[in-house]
Amino acid sequence: MFSPSQEEHCAPNKEPVKYGELVVLGYNGSLPNGDRGRRKSRFALYKRPKANGVKPSTVHVISTPQASKAISCKGQHSISYTLSRNQTVVVEYTHDKDTDMFQVGRSTESPIDFVVTDTISGSQSNDETQITQSTISRFACRIVCDRSPPYTARIFAAGFDSSKNIFLGEKAAKWKNPDGHMDGLTTNGVLVMHPKGGFTEESKPGVWREISVCGDVYTLRETRSAQQRGKLVENETNVLQDGSLIDLCGATLLWRTADGLFHTPTQKHIEALRQEINAARPQCPVGLNTLAFPSINRKDVVEEKQPWAYLSCGHVHGYHNWGHRSDTEANERECPMCRTIGPYVPLWLGCEAGFYVDAGPPTHAFTPCGHVCSEKSAKYWSQIPLPHGTHAFHAACPFCATQLSGEHNCIKLIFQGPVD
Repeated sequence: MFSPSQEEHCAPNKEPVKYGELVVLGYNGSLPNGDRGRRKSRFALYKRPKANGVKPSTVHVISTPQASKAISCKGQHSISYTLSRNQTVVVEYTHDKDTDMFQVGRSTESPIDFVVTDTISGSQSNDETQITQSTISRFACRIVCDRSPPYTARIFAAGFDSSKNIFLGEKAAKWKNPDGHMDGLTTNGVLVMHPKGGFTEESKPGVWREISVCGDVYTLRETRSAQQRGKLVENETNVLQDGSLIDLCGATLLWRTADGLFHTPTQKHIEALRQEINAARPQCPVGLNTLAFPSINRKDVVEEKQPWAYLSCGHVHGYHNWGHRSDTEANERECPMCRTIGPYVPLWLGCEAGFYVDAGPPTHAFTPCGHVCSEKSAKYWSQIPLPHGTHAFHAACPFCATQLSGEHNCIKLIFQGPVD
């Protein structure tokens, strides 16, 4: 028999340690044209076979561009802070055997582990909705995870490029801290919000902060790319927790810890809830035809039996053409059950399990998009202000990124059971 320590050593197929997952807000389980390689809607961070983390070591103050080039060409990681034409501070980084580093950004170059592009709200972007000018940095941020328990994950602004450098040019916000170390911010910044109370039905939104290149926490700048940094927040850290949101100015990512995901419903669970609703044979109260949520694979084609709802009152119907009022907006109808006037939309099941705060039945819909999830999940996301543009914040549906509206941003659905 193996002793436990031998067994440990001889088990190459042992499940690798998962640090956590990043889930991009605005996608319902996959990218519209399918997940491909490093470009997908969800990215799992696993312990690497060999540590690739780095930590700061030597600092050089340089007065000629040639000298700074010589240092950055040494094949070591480095961060260059250009103070003026004739002064650059280069901080060399050395191998850190205790951490793994993962990089996120728009670039498809090899140092980027997770390629992220701009999220187009509501449209579930097809090819015709290409972003002309992205605001996401090519090397946006890096996440550094401790290789030993409790596997703490920390976030830093900016990522190392193909030549292992981070350059903060003359225009970038940068400064020397009282203890002498250099730090800076990226052009559009990396914002982070940790919910109060973790990622549970009881959580409340935290305060959005900006993370510096060295991982310090600052209050937000006046606008996204202002030259003047915010104030240092000394009692907060760059440690990610379950439910932390990371905004890269064009895409927002949700961080889920391995432990948090263990308590989250799975795709199978959501499919079982869908089948359960359909098995109860909800009916259109007017047409009396049976309604059914389409299977998870067909989540963007409106089907004949698809449930539709009046978002002002929550009454669920099948599709019909009546109820138009000349004095209302184009997609507003009068509900035949209660005469309330409001948007009338098809309902879609929220399929991205990572966005659920509990495993409750799908009873609530976001307004105005009609994505359906559990009551606690709907209420949670309805109160989270997400960055939008350069200085606005608003709540959005996590499954499609549509800006929420209506009295409570979501509505309880009223299904009618079969008459027999």
